[in-house]
This record gives sequence, structure tokens and C-alpha cells, in this order.
Amino acid sequence: MNNRALSAALGLALAVVAAGCSSGGAGTQIAFGADVARQGLWREAAFRFEKVIAADPKNARAHNDLAVALEATGDFARALEEYKKALELDPHNNYIRRNYARFAEFYTSYTRTTGKASGAP
Repeated sequence: MNNRALSAALGLALAVVAAGCSSGGAGTQIAFGADVARQGLWREAAFRFEKVIAADPKNARAHNDLAVALEATGDFARALEEYKKALELDPHNNYIRRNYARFAEFYTSYTRTTGKASGAP
């Protein structure tokens, strides 16, 4: 493939990605958020999950994923709120239940150690 064809193909691929991201679809935003989270870009991931929640406040997965991102950035009190919201929205989701249980165990230990007890589980 010559440079011109490669450049055109890359431009088309970027246009498709940009269109998908700008459409704001929940699945697209969650997938993009998960991708940037894997790269350690937790604030960008949180931004994407918050966009989904703004459009669909009852999206349990977005609340769970936002909680994970907030936990990664050290915003534990907000993470707890989001885990609880995700669990409230989808109480039978084993993935969300395990995440909440794991975080609750960590957060309980953290608040005992640091003395910071805002919104204990």
C-alpha cells in the first residue's frame, strides 16, 4: 500500500472512531472508557462513564465502571457512592456484586487505618 492509500485508510479509520465517540452511544463510550482505563488514563475513563450516566442514569455498568475509575484515582467516597448505585440498579449482577464486596472490604480497612470514614459501606 502506498503512502497516499495508507493515509486515506488511516483518515477513514480515525473518522469512524471519531464519529463513534461523538455519537455518545453508551456502548461506544463505555468501550472507549475501558480502553483508556487500560492505558491508565483514569480521569478520561471517568469522563466517558459520566457521559453515559448523564444520558442514562440507570446504566448500572456505567456506574460500576465509574466507581472503578474513581477508586483508581483515590476518590474513595465517590467510588463508594457509585458502587452502591450500580448495585441498587442491578442487584443480581454478580460482577457488580463482587466489585462492591471487594471495594467494601478495602474501604473498611482503609477507613480504620486512616481514620477517614466518609460514607462507610
